[in-house]
Amino acid sequence: MSRLSESLRSLGFRNFRLFFTGQLVSLVGTWMQSVALSWLVYRLTGQATLLGLVAFASQAPIFFLGSFGGVLADRVDPRRILVLTQTLQMAQAFLLAALTLAGWIRPWEIIVLATALGIVNAFDLPARQVLVASTVDREHLPNAIALNSSIFHGSRVVGPAVAGLMVAAIGEGWCFLVNGLSFLAAIAGLLRMDLPPWVSRQDHPPVLDHILEGIRYVHGHRELRLLFFLLGVVCFLGMPYAVLMPIFADGILHGGPKALGLLMGGSGVGAVLGATLLAGRRRIHGLERVAYLGATATGIALAAFAYSKTLWLSLILIVPVGGAMVAHMTSNNTLVQVLIPDEMRGRVMAFHAMVFTAAMPIGALLEGLLAARIGAPATVALGGFGCVVGAWFFAVRFPAGTFEGRA
Repeated sequence: MSRLSESLRSLGFRNFRLFFTGQLVSLVGTWMQSVALSWLVYRLTGQATLLGLVAFASQAPIFFLGSFGGVLADRVDPRRILVLTQTLQMAQAFLLAALTLAGWIRPWEIIVLATALGIVNAFDLPARQVLVASTVDREHLPNAIALNSSIFHGSRVVGPAVAGLMVAAIGEGWCFLVNGLSFLAAIAGLLRMDLPPWVSRQDHPPVLDHILEGIRYVHGHRELRLLFFLLGVVCFLGMPYAVLMPIFADGILHGGPKALGLLMGGSGVGAVLGATLLAGRRRIHGLERVAYLGATATGIALAAFAYSKTLWLSLILIVPVGGAMVAHMTSNNTLVQVLIPDEMRGRVMAFHAMVFTAAMPIGALLEGLLAARIGAPATVALGGFGCVVGAWFFAVRFPAGTFEGRA
């Protein structure tokens, strides 16, 4: 089997192909909206604090509601959940487009719509993880996770670049409209899947007991705790660099929305390279090293990027940032999925998403405040240093031989 066919082996499953293609189209639109929204906030306010606040508003609801989303994903057919959540996200994008194109959009409306999107995502993310696991045989799950990660990050190559050009030419509202239309592909893919009938257990405990069962499971596994810890460090200190990207693109590199699109696209190129390398990997053993080396490389690359003053150098340096970050995120996700049984998947992956979505918005809010005081470059470099320290702690504490002998 060639290296390419090995990397794409999960696409041999029809249900995964439908999920993959639908999400690829939808996620290009999602990244277009993300870049356009960042630029819209920056254009309306010019404040780093507001950039952080919008990011916080879009992610914080997942922390507060994610556990309920995980319980629902363990009790209800995840495809039905996703059809509903994708439809609601489509409605949010159309409303954002209408307000922007009409010239009525205001910062407070952006924050409200961002919060609404976060609420929907609290139920979308765990259902997505459960559904992916049901589209392939268990032995192909690591590959499916890597490919799923590749479409999320690969869409960053196309979406931001197109958004940068569209924003410069015709404005942000059209990017929001395209995003709304892109959800039709995701919904069509979900409806065309040929999945076995969903069988729900009849002996579920009360919701809060169900949540506590998941918390006790995570708390009782040292490996899971450490993986969640390292994920939190990278999301809290590393990932918020993207929130400050409009400041780098315009205030430091003087390139405007086109530069913003190029920088986000460059990060996406690195992400695709990182995800592609992991997709061809069959062995779980040693993947924990990829997790902490990816976090370490993320911190170093961020510190180097932070102090670049020219666009061409920044575009070169942003590639390893994206590659190292996706190497950590994908390996972390894969290791967690391998460690948990199917009956706990919705809740544990909801907690995984909650770590991500608690750390990232809080980090974005704090980095926005800090950037207003000490500047974006120093803020991003400081976050990079924190990623290196967190990775070292993980490497020292993670039990050796945890995945010894695993395929």
